[in-house]
Amino acid sequence: MSERVFQEEESNEEDMETQGIEVRIPLLEEQEEMVPDRITFVLVLSAFFAVCGSYVFGNAVSYSSPAESGIMDELGLSLAEYSVFGSILTIGGLLGALCSGKIADLIGRRGAMWVTDVSGIIGWCAIFLSESAWSLDLGRLLLGFGVGLASYVVPVYVAEVTPKNLRGGFVSLCMLVIACGMSMTYIIGSVLNWRILACLGTIPCLLQLVGLFLVPESPRWLAKIGREKDMKAALQRLRGKNADISKETSEIEGYIETFQQVSEHRIFYIFQRKYAKALTVGLGLMVFQQLGGLNAYGMYMSSILERAGASSTAGSITTAIVKLAANVLAVFLMDKFGRRPLLLVSASGACLAGFLIGLSFLLQDYHQSTDVVSTLTFIGIVVFTGFFSLGLGGIPWIIMAEIFPINAKGSAGSLVSMVNWFGSWLVAYTFNYFFEWSSAGVFFVFSGICCSAVLFIAKMVPETKGRTLEEIEASMTS
Repeated sequence: MSERVFQEEESNEEDMETQGIEVRIPLLEEQEEMVPDRITFVLVLSAFFAVCGSYVFGNAVSYSSPAESGIMDELGLSLAEYSVFGSILTIGGLLGALCSGKIADLIGRRGAMWVTDVSGIIGWCAIFLSESAWSLDLGRLLLGFGVGLASYVVPVYVAEVTPKNLRGGFVSLCMLVIACGMSMTYIIGSVLNWRILACLGTIPCLLQLVGLFLVPESPRWLAKIGREKDMKAALQRLRGKNADISKETSEIEGYIETFQQVSEHRIFYIFQRKYAKALTVGLGLMVFQQLGGLNAYGMYMSSILERAGASSTAGSITTAIVKLAANVLAVFLMDKFGRRPLLLVSASGACLAGFLIGLSFLLQDYHQSTDVVSTLTFIGIVVFTGFFSLGLGGIPWIIMAEIFPINAKGSAGSLVSMVNWFGSWLVAYTFNYFFEWSSAGVFFVFSGICCSAVLFIAKMVPETKGRTLEEIEASMTS
């Protein structure tokens, strides 16, 4: 508790003593129990089971890279068929993202996460049992639907169950766990068969499916649908049985009342001229995030390394470690240096990485040393992984949540998510074709797009660190 709070309490106690009222000062242990903004076991458990969905996200996105050679050899898939398999995840993700808000509002945050688990388990089982391309694609599509739904509901649930002074750190865990899921898939996939890897993918789904029965529903969702008694019970579990939740309960009820008074506008509302800058920034960052080559590096890293003559196993393990370290670093740097500097550094590094890989394949076309080509490609992929994870990987989603007005967040979020998933599908589906056409050219294009991102960020993207949402909105609409 702050010094100001102690001074106010001492003043109140003196007033009560002058009126002849006995004052009992709680013991230190009791004071700590009454503080609601602390980490409790139920809060940690709730966040843990929720971010299992983030792990599934990372696992699903990166699965196609270590599984590529095994699936193509065993099932005899053509390049076109495997491109469909790799990219159809994003079609499912697009469908899941579009209906995520409605599902989460209709059946609750836990209910929505249960839907993602069932979809994920069926999807992984279909892939595990596949003997042909159509069952592979069906499983991947179902998996994508669950991932698209989880990409919305998991951070929303985590944000709604955590106290406001802990919210930033807990929500940032989502991006960190996605990186963990991708890293572990690269490492495990380098030594295990693709069917076993798919079977292992069901574990976090099952863990979340069972674990959500042990944790409370979001108090804010319960308040939103009028279940005030259940809301207070859920909040008390999350904050501790002796915590004073009266202030937070009032804040939640006040927010819900205010939100209900503000009409939620349809998607066309965001196309007003005063929101042009916010829309440009939100959509622009998502376009650069995807067209900069994210899915090409993530989904087809093994084939890129093998084409250059480098070890896909060593590359997968190295990038897994670098990705994890960069995401941990980003959590600590984001609120210290700001969003904009990290984005500029991230886009610059991604630009350099694309240039290095493009240069390596250009040298390969001129029959230069295989060692030089493999080394440059290896360095380029590691550089891209580290720099992209530092900023462009997660910060666009944070900025998107900060720049749009409250009465248009839902429609704006749906539009931005749709553009992001479409860009994801476009790169995932077309990369193999462009890679076959010109190994060097496709990476020079990625490098040029990332260079354009640097200019866009420098010119258009505002710094949002240390500013209230109202200040940000005012600056974006002025």
